[in-house]
Amino acid sequence: MGSETMIGERIRLRIDDDGLADVRLWRADKMNALDAAMFHALIETGERLARTPSVRAVVLSGEGRAFCAGLDTSRFGQMADGGGSGSGGPVAGTMGKDITFRTHGWANAAQQAAMVWTQVPVPVIAAVHGVAFGGGLQVALGADMRYVTPDAKMCVMEIKWGLVPDMGGALLMRTLMRSDVMRDLTYTGRIVDGTEAAALGLATRVCDDPYAVALETARAMTQRNPHALRAAKRLLTVSDQGDPAAVLLAESVEQARLIGSANQREAVRANLEKRVPLFVDPD
Repeated sequence: MGSETMIGERIRLRIDDDGLADVRLWRADKMNALDAAMFHALIETGERLARTPSVRAVVLSGEGRAFCAGLDTSRFGQMADGGGSGSGGPVAGTMGKDITFRTHGWANAAQQAAMVWTQVPVPVIAAVHGVAFGGGLQVALGADMRYVTPDAKMCVMEIKWGLVPDMGGALLMRTLMRSDVMRDLTYTGRIVDGTEAAALGLATRVCDDPYAVALETARAMTQRNPHALRAAKRLLTVSDQGDPAAVLLAESVEQARLIGSANQREAVRANLEKRVPLFVDPD
C-alpha cells in the first residue's frame, strides 16, 4: 500500500510500507531541468524524508528521457541578455539574488538541493539514465551511490556557460575522484558515458536498468537494522572528512550505541532463526 504524493508539481514521492522512499523528478517535458519549483521541491522532499523515522532507504530518479538536464536554459538566456549578471548568476535568478548568503547552515538554497541528500540519515541511491548535466549531476552526487546506464551522459557542464560548479560539486566530487580527474572534467566540460563515469569514480555501478537495480538494492536495505543503517551513514560521513582520530572515535561511539540494542539483538535472532527481522523505527 504505502503512500504517494506530489511535492510542488515537480517531484512524485512514494513511501512503501517497508520504508522504501521512491523519489522521482517529475518534469519529463523539460528533461527534469532545474527551475525554482524543482529546487524547492528537492529541498522540501529531502527535509521531509529526514524527518520521517519510518524511511529506511531512498531511490532518487527522473521521469521520462533523463535524470536531470541541469539548470533550465532559460536562465542562461536571460544572463546573456544581461538579466542574470552580477554576483548571482543564473542560479541566483532562480533561488535568490545573492548566492553568497547562507540559507541552510553552510549552504545556500541551490546548494541545499544537492546537499540535502547527504543529510537524509539513510542510504540514498540515484538511478541515472539519459543525462545528468551540471546541476543535475550535482544532485546525483548528493546521493550515497549512483547507478547508471552504460550510455548515460554525465557532465560537469558549468564551464560551457563560463561558470564553475556551484551546487556543492567541488565538495561532493572530492571523495570520489582524484583531483586531476576532477579538474579534467571541470576545466573541459567533456561528457562521459556511464561506463567511463564508473571507471573514473563518478558512478558506482553500471546497470542496464539502474532504477530497477536501485529499487532492489534499497528494498534489501529496508530489511537491515535501521539504527545500523543510520549509524553507518553518520560514520562514513565522518570518514569522508578525513580526520583519522575523528573516524576511529566515531566507529567506537556508533558501535557502542548499537551493541545490545533492541534492533541489534533482533538482527541476530532473525539470522539465527532464518526469518525476516521485525525492526522498530528510530525515534
